[in-house]
Amino acid sequence: MKKQVKILSIFAVLFAAVIAPAFSQQITKFGVVDTAKVYNAYFRNSAPIRNYEKKKTEFQDEINKKTDELKQLQKKKLDLETSGNEAQAMKIEAEIIKKKDYLTEYSNAKNVELESMQRSLQNSDEFYKKLYNTLSKIAESGGYSMILSLQDSNSILWYSSSVDITNQVISELGL
Repeated sequence: MKKQVKILSIFAVLFAAVIAPAFSQQITKFGVVDTAKVYNAYFRNSAPIRNYEKKKTEFQDEINKKTDELKQLQKKKLDLETSGNEAQAMKIEAEIIKKKDYLTEYSNAKNVELESMQRSLQNSDEFYKKLYNTLSKIAESGGYSMILSLQDSNSILWYSSSVDITNQVISELGL
């Protein structure tokens, strides 16, 4: 009888060891990445970003300069109107209108140029290839079934900071 109990116990343990994994549930592991943060870290010191920032500053300086000129002209026009010199005030008004139109056109053109540069930077194939390879490496080594971007998915309503691998991605990229 003892021998039968012992054999049944061994059989039950073996059965549990062999069959139980087939019935066990695999847990899916998700990760999230703040791709905007990775993008900023990647391009922070790159020449294209420095060029973009330089152009942005130059454009803003020019806009500020033209805005100051307009303010001076408006002050001059007001002074002329106050002193009763309507003819000169009208000439200044025409100049103000011309400069305002130029400033509007300049601002629009430069904003389009900056937006184009920014889109070009954001669509950098080199960056996305490195990002994909890094995410793949982290996912495989960390056992992740899926990694989601916080920017590209409006359906992520909540996530635990424990699944945020952004800093790990930045570190793996050597940034």
